[in-house]
Amino acid sequence: MTEPSDTDDLLARVRAGDQQALAELFNRYRERLRRMVRLRLDRRLQGRVDPSDVLQEAYLDVARRAPAYVANPVMPLYLWLRFLTGQRLLALHRHHLGAQMRDAGCEVSLHGGAIPQASSASLAAQLLGRLTSPTQAAIRAEMQLRLQEVLNGMDPIDREVLVLRHFEELSNGETAEVLGLQKSAASNRYVRALKRLKEILSSIPGFFE
Repeated sequence: MTEPSDTDDLLARVRAGDQQALAELFNRYRERLRRMVRLRLDRRLQGRVDPSDVLQEAYLDVARRAPAYVANPVMPLYLWLRFLTGQRLLALHRHHLGAQMRDAGCEVSLHGGAIPQASSASLAAQLLGRLTSPTQAAIRAEMQLRLQEVLNGMDPIDREVLVLRHFEELSNGETAEVLGLQKSAASNRYVRALKRLKEILSSIPGFFE
C-alpha cells in the first residue's frame, strides 16, 4: 500500500521531536492496526483485553522507539507500527495466559520477531460472518468446525500469507517483507493458499448460496 504524500513531512516533524505528528501518523493507521489485533487476539482473552487498550499500550512503545526509527527506518512505516503492535499483543498474551502460551502454535515466527498467530477459529469466524439467518446459524457451527479443521491442515506459512493478504489486506511486497520471503515466493504461496481456500469453501454445502 502506497504511503500518503505527506508521510515524509510528518516523519521529518517526528525527527524534530513533534509528538503531535507522531500521534497523527499512528491515528492514520489505527483502524488497520485494530483489525489486526482483533484477528490475532486469543479468543480466551476476549472480554478481558480490549483492542483499544492494546493500541494504547502499543502507542507508548511507538513513542519510546520513534527517535531510533526515524533516524534509521528499517522497514516501511506501517509495517513498523504493525510490528510493535503485534509485539505488545504478544506480551499481553504471555502475561494473561502464562504457561498456556508454550504451545508453539500460538505464535508465528516472522522476519525479525514473532506475533500471535491468527487462530483457525478466528479465521473461520471471519469467513462465516455473513451467515446470519436462523437457518444459516443452525449450520454455522458445523461449517466452522469443518473450516477450522482444514485451515489447521494448511502449511503454516501459506496460511499466514493468506491472513496477511486476504484478511489484513497487506500488499504482496509488504507480505514478503513481513515473512522474509522473496516477492515471487510470497505471491506463489498466496495463489496456492487462495486456491486451497476456495476449494475448501466450495466443498461446504450451502456456503455460496
